[in-house]
Amino acid sequence: MIALPLLGAAILLLGGRRTDRWGHLLGVAMSLAAFVVAVVSFVEILGLPESERRRGIELYQFIPGIADMGLLIDPLSISFALLITGVGSLIHIYSVGYMSHDPDRRRFFAYLNLFVAAMLLLVLADNYVALFVGWEGVGLASYLLIGFWQFKPTAAAAAKKAFIVNRVGDFGLLIAIFTVWTTFGSVAFGDLSGATVSGAIDSGSASQGTITAIGLLLLLGACGKSAQLPLQSWLLDAMEGPTPVSALIHAATMVTAGVYLVVRSGAFFEAAPTAQLVVTIVGVATLLAGAIIGCAKDDIKKGLAGSTMSQIGYMMLGAGLGPVGYAFAIAHLITHGFFKANMFLGAGSVMHAMNDEVDMRRYGGLFSVMKVTAVTFIIGYLAIIGFPLLSGYFTKDGIIETAMEHNQILGWLAVVGAGITGFYMSRMIFMTFFGKKRWADDAHPHESPSVMTVPLVILSIGSIFLGAFLILDNRFMKFLAPAVGAPEELPAFHFVSPAGLATLALVAVGAAFAWFRYGAAEVPQVAPRGSFLTTFARRDLYGDALNETLFMRPGQWLARIAVFVDNRGIDGLVNGLAATIGGTSGRLRRIQTGYVRSYALSILFGAAVVVGALLYVGNM
Repeated sequence: MIALPLLGAAILLLGGRRTDRWGHLLGVAMSLAAFVVAVVSFVEILGLPESERRRGIELYQFIPGIADMGLLIDPLSISFALLITGVGSLIHIYSVGYMSHDPDRRRFFAYLNLFVAAMLLLVLADNYVALFVGWEGVGLASYLLIGFWQFKPTAAAAAKKAFIVNRVGDFGLLIAIFTVWTTFGSVAFGDLSGATVSGAIDSGSASQGTITAIGLLLLLGACGKSAQLPLQSWLLDAMEGPTPVSALIHAATMVTAGVYLVVRSGAFFEAAPTAQLVVTIVGVATLLAGAIIGCAKDDIKKGLAGSTMSQIGYMMLGAGLGPVGYAFAIAHLITHGFFKANMFLGAGSVMHAMNDEVDMRRYGGLFSVMKVTAVTFIIGYLAIIGFPLLSGYFTKDGIIETAMEHNQILGWLAVVGAGITGFYMSRMIFMTFFGKKRWADDAHPHESPSVMTVPLVILSIGSIFLGAFLILDNRFMKFLAPAVGAPEELPAFHFVSPAGLATLALVAVGAAFAWFRYGAAEVPQVAPRGSFLTTFARRDLYGDALNETLFMRPGQWLARIAVFVDNRGIDGLVNGLAATIGGTSGRLRRIQTGYVRSYALSILFGAAVVVGALLYVGNM
């Protein structure tokens, strides 16, 4: 699975322009081949008894005495592998049409292949060190893809921003790995079970504070990759990359890595209730923040980016709720991979038809000319707002109900987030596909070619049926049990519950309000100034301003002080000493005149001084 896309990336990057004509086909073939391997592995796992569905594969000695390079095939990793290769392959196919006129299409597919290979290593690694290699590989590939159109200053800046912000989270992950090694003497997942961690606490070899610190540091790493508060500032800027990149990063790969890390590290969080509570708080805060941001974005891709931030928040909330929450979180992650990829690629289809216009205020009425894109996008929309019997209804509502059972406050805040989701997603639908036409005179919208629409249709089918398949009869929870553990009692999904009814009611209110503002009323082509709250959301809750105030400006002053101390202090001392010696030497050099009479006079003067000194001493 890992070698095939990695080989594709190597051939396309090393082959150069000689592979331009067929490079995109090789990229698609390698991703599809990896998907076939993932399916075969999945079938093999299903054929094994439940107790044997956890297989390790040793590759080679990596860091002697610390970590080997090995893979772990279990229900959790294979679920991610299927999502990454399956949805990733559909994005590859879509990109053939979307990037057809780009002269660097071959290089784009090389980066896509590299991204898939790195993400597969991340989820298939059997220890934290190997995981970190994939983790950094994803960071590199995201930097290359977000900044793919590096001739645009905004794209180059966005790529650097994503890379730097993620280094903050990576620092936390590194410290966590170091602490795990020094505490337990191993970084292998197989050696760090719940029994091992709790046993270390009971025996006194690990303190409760140490386990809590490990959990919080792992969460910091997860916040960076999954764009959770307070490391979310890079996510919306990442929309500067080509639209298939947004779909790949936001739906199936990079932003889900943080959720995977938390679930895979469940043994630490279950032994540290404080860290587990912080995970849920971060998740709820982020799901609300992302939803609020999405309400004020006129850029269709940035609106979807705010939605991604919010939905990952739901997954984080579920990941902080123990084994029951793990299943709902990963199930929502998988279904979200389908309907969010569906909508991002649908947004790309709209942009393809509208001369790369991203402002929804210049859309309107596109349903009549882009029926396939519109219908598939609307299916994704219904899934994400939790329309009954579609995928999001089963997975997101499952997280909300589980949260209600653990903490009423967190549960009701998640319900509020669902209501806001109903508003901003309905706003997007009404502004894009319905209402009056607000196109530019040179826009001639049309349906995209089949190489772009067929992936949309396949993803929309998953958006309809996948949630019910995973959740009903606890099918996915039972499947994941060998990897993440099983709850003491399997929950039953309630089609009618107080939390579910409240969620549907708020979603309906949000959708109705969106219709009143953007469906029934005329949408101005220039965004009105709006209230303070609107400005607050448009500016991403002042996240960049906060980072600038707390970190960037103090960092600038610190750098200036360091430069001053270096120049005037350290360099000043060294250069001053050198100047003193040089100046003294220059003055002494003037004594060397080259005339014998001068030297004789100097000798006479010196002798007189010596004689005078002797006479003075002798008379004392």
